[in-house]
Amino acid sequence: MFDIRALRILVPTVHDCYNTLGWVHERFAAVPDEFDDYIAKPKINGYQSLHTVVRDADGKAWEIQIRTPEMHQHAEHGVAAHWAYKEAGTKGYTGVSAGSDYDAKIAVLRQLLAWERDLSGGSAQPGLFEDRIYVLTPQASIVELPAGATAVDFAYTVHTELGHRCRGARVDGAMVPLHTPLTNGQTVEIVAAKEGGPSRDWLNAELGYLASSRAKAKVRAWFNAQHTRETIARGREMVEKLLQREGRTALSLEQLANELGFKSADALFETVGKDELSLRSIETVLHPPEPPPNVDEQVLLRKPRAEGGARGGVLVVGLDSLLTQPARCCKPAPPDEIAGYVTRGRGVSVHRRDCASFRDLQAREPERVIEVAWGTPATGHAPAYPVDVGIEAVDRQGLLRDISEVFAREKMNVIGVQTQTVKGWARMTFTLEAERHRAPAPGAAPGAGRRRRARGQAALRTGRLSQPDLLQFAASNLRAGA
Repeated sequence: MFDIRALRILVPTVHDCYNTLGWVHERFAAVPDEFDDYIAKPKINGYQSLHTVVRDADGKAWEIQIRTPEMHQHAEHGVAAHWAYKEAGTKGYTGVSAGSDYDAKIAVLRQLLAWERDLSGGSAQPGLFEDRIYVLTPQASIVELPAGATAVDFAYTVHTELGHRCRGARVDGAMVPLHTPLTNGQTVEIVAAKEGGPSRDWLNAELGYLASSRAKAKVRAWFNAQHTRETIARGREMVEKLLQREGRTALSLEQLANELGFKSADALFETVGKDELSLRSIETVLHPPEPPPNVDEQVLLRKPRAEGGARGGVLVVGLDSLLTQPARCCKPAPPDEIAGYVTRGRGVSVHRRDCASFRDLQAREPERVIEVAWGTPATGHAPAYPVDVGIEAVDRQGLLRDISEVFAREKMNVIGVQTQTVKGWARMTFTLEAERHRAPAPGAAPGAGRRRRARGQAALRTGRLSQPDLLQFAASNLRAGA
């Protein structure tokens, strides 16, 4: 590098420039290939000067520039802008060619700053452009920003997408933090990712990432759009699941949106995603209510009432069509001996006669106890009742599968399973749907089926009954109405 030590010589005329050059070369050793005559062959931007490099008595290199005052004025304040040339070199500033367009824009910026100084009178009072700054892009375009603006403000001013993908910045060729305030005349280059979005930290005023209200609005708009996209995606998922459940996947989403009064499917999804429209409203559109039949159709559709039988398979003695429901505490099922208890507002609750809860109710309010009996509907098919079957067995791999196979062979519907393993013993409770297929054997004592199940469990624990035998035994008793 030969321009570490430099000397500029101003002479009155062009002839004096060459005379001075000869005088320098006579007294100092010139460095070969380091002489440039920009007077005879000016640069494209009009720059003129004689450049040479010589060595002094200590062998140190000196760059000598020889020019006239007119040449110097043009270089310093005209479109040549020598400071830009020195920093850019032959490749230009930040990799951009230092051609006439670049230097012309530099001159415009320098002229604006000069006007500011002139209008402010050179005093310390606030200048005309104190609330604005002017910086350059790598392509030498001038960008106007508010005072205190950062590289993020610069990126959003150049292009919204560039601001969203901004990840770093070079100012005058050096990497700086994104919250660094910019000053007049700096050249800013943005380092952007291929994809991505802004950071929420940019909206934090204390961190100082943004000074422009326009840039802040663009960041807020991006996050609002992102939230809207997430809401639409959530609403779309909810609507598509509903259509799959209803078997209407072939239905056009746009048509469904129009039927619900929306301009587009995305508008429908956004409303559903915000929970402003319930899925039940969509179900109403999918299954519109049938129009009421006329008088003639009502006569044809009227069915005679079935004689005999009882609602729910339970006949209340002396009454008809009275609401009955099995009690949850004892879960009665045929052929258990049952009794009814008149509840407040829920009809008749049917209990087993040996139910502890029923005995307490009978002792407190005997007037509410009524007689009930198992009945058979007019259709001839007995209803199914939930029955709990308790099984205890030594825990082993495949036990639950074997028990399920027994129930499957017996064509029993399992509606609930609870299992627990304690110290190697598996305790399982199966809730089955049991139907009454035949009446209890004559002379059978109440609760005989439950005693048989208890004996079977005790036999399993003592080892006198094998697991398959007990499973077959429990299933057979259940089918028989035990």
